[in-house]
Amino acid sequence: MTLLASRDEADRTAPPARGTPADPRWVRPSLAALLLATAVLYLWNLGDSGWANAFYSAAAQAGSLSWKALFFGSSDAANAITVDKTPAALWVMSLSARLFGVDAWSILVPQALMGVGSVAVLYAAVRRTSGPAAGLLAGTVLALTPAAALMFRFNNPDALLVLLLTASAYCVVRALEKASPRWLALAGVAVGFGFLAKMLQAFLVLPAFGLAYLIAAPTSLGKRLLHLLSALGATLVASGWYLAVAALWPAADRPYIGGSQENSLWELAFGYNGFGRITGDEVGSVGGSPNGGWGGTGWDRLFGEEMAGGIAWLLPAAVVALAAGLWFTRRAPRTDRGRAALIVWGGWFVVTAVVFSYMGGIIHAYYTIALAPAVAALVGIAGTQLWRARGNPAAAGTLSAGIGLTALTAYLLLSRQSDWLPGLAIAVLVAGLLCAFLVFFASRLPAVARRLVALGALITILAGTGVYTVATAATPHSGALPSAGPDTGRGMRMGGGGLLGTSLPGDELAALIRQDSANYTWAAATVGSNNAAGYQLGSGAPVMAVGGFNGTDPAPTLEQFQEYVRKGLIHYFLGEGMMMRGETGSDAAERIAAWVADTYEPTTVDGVTVYDLSR
Repeated sequence: MTLLASRDEADRTAPPARGTPADPRWVRPSLAALLLATAVLYLWNLGDSGWANAFYSAAAQAGSLSWKALFFGSSDAANAITVDKTPAALWVMSLSARLFGVDAWSILVPQALMGVGSVAVLYAAVRRTSGPAAGLLAGTVLALTPAAALMFRFNNPDALLVLLLTASAYCVVRALEKASPRWLALAGVAVGFGFLAKMLQAFLVLPAFGLAYLIAAPTSLGKRLLHLLSALGATLVASGWYLAVAALWPAADRPYIGGSQENSLWELAFGYNGFGRITGDEVGSVGGSPNGGWGGTGWDRLFGEEMAGGIAWLLPAAVVALAAGLWFTRRAPRTDRGRAALIVWGGWFVVTAVVFSYMGGIIHAYYTIALAPAVAALVGIAGTQLWRARGNPAAAGTLSAGIGLTALTAYLLLSRQSDWLPGLAIAVLVAGLLCAFLVFFASRLPAVARRLVALGALITILAGTGVYTVATAATPHSGALPSAGPDTGRGMRMGGGGLLGTSLPGDELAALIRQDSANYTWAAATVGSNNAAGYQLGSGAPVMAVGGFNGTDPAPTLEQFQEYVRKGLIHYFLGEGMMMRGETGSDAAERIAAWVADTYEPTTVDGVTVYDLSR
């Protein structure tokens, strides 16, 4: 018998998110309280972030007006160009905007509900292998991860990605119970739709899920391999159907695929948003490079200034949990579901952490939300199991070390912002070290004292990440690069336009863009998707994003743009054509801006240069 045993067989087969006769009375109320608290945390004052990432909000607005724009994820309702992602996340936002109108709440509330759903699904998955206490702890840790609070209150594709990957992990856990090919295929479908949210990043979990099933499924090796091949097929179908439709659809009858140089979704998926993110070779990018143009790479990247606040609070604890869990279950039977769960969540954690630490292309701090479910599950599983086995000195010592490391991590992270809540860092460190000491001797304490020690340890490990999460939720965020924590100066303000900033037009300019807009396919055009998004959201009229997000896509070409103008399809050109080009990508946007400046007389409206192309 292993030290860290999985749940009894009868309890394993219980319904996923409901209590059973074997559950203590506190389980259902505790789960309800957790989900309600998560909903309040993620929904409170949600509208303060306004359009959040205007790039995606403008696409949701377009999708609320045009079914073609919804299907392809176009930046504007006239379908000039798509966003530089597959559009599954936009489908949700666009449908919400169609139902409830285009505003901040209709776009952001679905993200918050995805967060609540992720917590519920994580609880269900962990509960099936490790019990309701472990599930509740895992769900709490996920809810109180700053990167999670940031993204579940924002409108990037990451919220849907995390929900789908967590649901896929749940399906794998179900598949492992009775070697079910149906549940394993459902896991593949969930990952496939995760691809439609954020492309190849969704596939990072596949090695862990496949390895867990190959090792632990209670059936013959041949059937395990056959089931895995079937699940892989389900993944490819669920992800590939959209690529096939986009490839077969006549290019002249659909928007240009933003982020690609050849108007190809395959190129986007496997190049700019695929392997290019690993190597840094991203044609059209304005920052990534093989030499780490988006920040230094290395094992400590997740603990650096940019990323640590969002995810690092419990990373050491997760490493301890995984190592201890695998060690204590080393003699378990092949089909032991407790160890299989560690492989599922631990493999997810390790593969994603390594890729994020060493990828040379575009990476942002908020990507780390993809680690949150795995970290939370490992902490929940190992934390509760080690506490149950506290009579064993090895288990007690491991649990004590995890608590101490978490307290030290919180102290180091909080000390980086010494002017924010001064004294909290040292308080968490002292309390954590004290709890770590008491936990080691908890088996010798009276029952009441043990409960107090357990409660103190729980509060201690959640204090740093919890306070930082609340501060994140209390801070409005907008723009392309939101960041977790109380520092409202990073990534939250609207900026003045350009590659990463978005500014809404003044009343006079908005009225000018709307003027006679029904007589034009595009009321205006401007270089860069963020510029276009601000003008479009402020006016409600379609605005062409010349050159796509970075201004480096050959969409449209100069000749195409001139033809649009000749046919009277575009009313105004806005701005000076500010270039954001790097060393690669098309110069079509630059040439268009230069041609407009040479051909038309400029005027200034609300501080913005305006060219009337109808003249």
